[in-house]
Amino acid sequence: MITSPLIDASELIEQLRSPAPPVVLDVRYRLDAPDGREDYRAGHVPRAVYVSLDDELAAHGDPGEGRHPLPTAEDFERAVRRWGIEDGDEVIVYDDWNSFAAARAWWMLTDAGISARVLDGGVRAWRDAGGALETGDVVPAPGSATLRPGQRPRLDIDDAAALARDGVLLDARAPERYRGDVEPLDPAAGHIPGARNAPTTENLAPDGRLRPADVLRQKYADLDGAAVGVYCGSGVTAAHALLALAVAGHDAALYPGSWSQWSNTPGRPIATGDRP
Repeated sequence: MITSPLIDASELIEQLRSPAPPVVLDVRYRLDAPDGREDYRAGHVPRAVYVSLDDELAAHGDPGEGRHPLPTAEDFERAVRRWGIEDGDEVIVYDDWNSFAAARAWWMLTDAGISARVLDGGVRAWRDAGGALETGDVVPAPGSATLRPGQRPRLDIDDAAALARDGVLLDARAPERYRGDVEPLDPAAGHIPGARNAPTTENLAPDGRLRPADVLRQKYADLDGAAVGVYCGSGVTAAHALLALAVAGHDAALYPGSWSQWSNTPGRPIATGDRP
């Protein structure tokens, strides 16, 4: 039984040598380089299949849905099968962006009933552990996995507003965006009234791995027993905060539309400054 949403590189090296290796997905993505295919082709974990965050882990529609709305269950199932996943497979996901994109894949897979973990530290950790890299594309035989979406809690825009008032809603963005000092991507600056700022970058150690579980448990100890939700700009880095919360023992809810949906919805109030 999987007890942690993380796997370290040395364990993955051993698993890939086993008779029943996991499916490995490379979710190479950064805000300044959303198409990571060329970096993937230049060197990836052996057997890893490339996943496009923009094309397979997000839909594209009305701005009122946010910048990275979740795809339909049917579209996601098609993608999962393209990656070669069968029912009962274990899946390992990684990236080269502090596991932000990998956490999005982890959340979506586990929400759909697929057993998945994140390679802690991504490509850097793999190299540091002496892991070999392959070049080129991996094209697996199509899988036949059947998804069961809805395994993880999520919030719509009204749920987020209510949780900010009656529970704990965390804003995983950088403090300057939370305060409303700057807003480089969305149409308005600030935060959802009542939301607390909890930058997900603070959950990272200098080497790009998540901080140890005991450190994260202490950091989030005040959330014990509370209903907790998380949002960010577009629902990607919020998944990384959910990954850290899971390591700390909290099953928090994702608000997929996040600030990009909230700020595109007329009539939604906006708060600025350091206070919720």
